[in-house]
Formats: sequence, structure tokens, C-alpha cells
Amino acid sequence: MDIEDLAARILQGERRALARAITLVESGRADHRVAARALIERLHGHDNVALRVGLSGTPGVGKSTFIEAFGRMLTAQGLKVAVLAVDPSSARSGGSILGDKTRMERLSRDPNAFIRPSPAQSHLGGVARRTREAIDLCEAAGFDVILIETVGVGQSETVVAEMSDLFLLLLAPAGGDELQGVKRGIMETADIILINKADGDLKATATRTCADYAGALRLLRKRVQDPEGFPKALTVSAVEENGLDRAWDEVTTLTRWRREVGHFEARRAGQARYWFEAEVREGLLARLRREPVKGAMAALAHQVEAGEISAAAAAEELLETYLGEVAQV
Repeated sequence: MDIEDLAARILQGERRALARAITLVESGRADHRVAARALIERLHGHDNVALRVGLSGTPGVGKSTFIEAFGRMLTAQGLKVAVLAVDPSSARSGGSILGDKTRMERLSRDPNAFIRPSPAQSHLGGVARRTREAIDLCEAAGFDVILIETVGVGQSETVVAEMSDLFLLLLAPAGGDELQGVKRGIMETADIILINKADGDLKATATRTCADYAGALRLLRKRVQDPEGFPKALTVSAVEENGLDRAWDEVTTLTRWRREVGHFEARRAGQARYWFEAEVREGLLARLRREPVKGAMAALAHQVEAGEISAAAAAEELLETYLGEVAQV
């Protein structure tokens, strides 16, 4: 693979090259990982700075419908929009349907839009392991806005906030009860809460739900990265395409303020450090799955199963024996 040629085509905004590059960075093959690192390093330092917007929500809340309507509104303004949709993977077969692009039929035909569904596989956090690198590729390709759709709402879906400039949380009318177990972690991370399906018979319910969450947001401890009035809750209707322009106005207002006071750059710098540390952890775990550590772990696992040694003692023995070797690999 000619990395120089692929990088040049990505910088020119060629969609086919971008799709091929994302496939490359998502591959787990050792030679592909080497090529992917070379490509990312080659593209490092490009001039384009896209707005990265993370988006999560409960299953069935209308994330795909919202993204299509929101994305089409942005492309109508002349903006180039990339959508990275993460699809859940089967715990049995490991496969994914990857149906998000099918749901966004009109946006997928828009020449100013690029949609890429990816499987979550075994990675936690609502995003795929290489979503961050896919974001870098889309930014290098010249896109103005990158929308990152997570698998679904939950405690761990806050990981998307570590790879986005703003985090939007999409909720359904009267959805508070089913969110009681997870809303604290998510609400503390969300920059804007959008109550979707504010149309028809659900419009009044959506308005009440929005008021409830607006009150809840006021009870949260104020964050240094927010101006007065943020985070806030709004109502939108993806079907009727109402409230989308106001949501975008709030996104741009918050982004502009963070740029002016320096939080935008500081946030990205902190995210870079976060992902460096995450790569180190993932790399160490990957090396634990190789020989000779893999064989030693299997042998100790049998001893743990037989009750000959406790799990804690076996883990300590393995780490003491191989930690130095792992660190040197």
C-alpha cells in the first residue's frame, strides 16, 4: 500500500481514499497496524480543524433520524459533514448489522456528507476502538463537522466526550424514569440535552420533560468549561425538523466561547493525553495475550479453577514474573 499516495488523496478530500483509510485503521492485522500508524503520522499536522460533536441517546430515541435531519441542515449551509456511527456487535457471533447508513438514506446521497458505520466489537464506551483515528482521518479530509454517534446511552458511553468538542445527549419525552440509573454520569458530561420527538401528541410531554431536565441541570456543579446558561436542555423534532437551527446556534455559541477563553484547545490537549495513556494500556493488555505470557496465564488459570491458588495471588505471581518483560516489548 502506497501510504504517501493514500495520504495525498485524503488531503484532497477523496471519499474513496477516506473509506479505505478507515478500513485500514480498523484492521487488527499487524501489518495493517504498522501501515495505519504511518498514515496517521503522515497526516499529523494538517491545517483543517473540524468541530467534533459526540451524540448519544437511549435506544429508539431517534438518533439516526436526528443526525440525518441535522446533517442535511448543515450541508444546506455549505458545510461538509462526516458521520461516524458505531453499531453494537453481537456477543455471540461478533457480527454487526451496520444499518445506520440505511436509516440515513437522504443524507447518504448528499455530496457534502460522508457516513461510515463501524462495529463496536468488544470495545466498551459506546464507540469503536479506532473511532478516534477515524475522526483524525475525516478532519484531514477537510470535513467541517464530524458527528460521532455512540451505540447507546449508559454509564460508559461518556467515553465519546473524550474524543469530541461537544457532547449532545438525545432523550425521549417522559424518558426520565428509565434513565434514573445512568443519568448522573451522562448528565455531568453532556453539554446540551435535546428532547427529541417534540411533535404531535408528544409535544406537550416533551416540553415538560425539557423543563424537568433544565431544572436538574441547574442542580449540577458548575463546570469551568461552560459559560452562563450551559449546559442546557432544548426540545427538537427530527421528523418535523423543528428546533434544529436553534440547537446548532447553541452549539456554535458554546464553541465560540470556549475558543475565546482557551478551553477548546485545552480540551483537545487533555484528550490527546487521555488517548496516549489509553493506547499504552491497550498495548500492555495486547501483549498479555501473547506467548509466553498467554501460556503462563492459562496454566495459572487452571490452578485457580482447581482451587490450588487464589485469583489475587495468581495474578500477582503472573505480573511479578512478566511485568518487566512486557514493559520491554
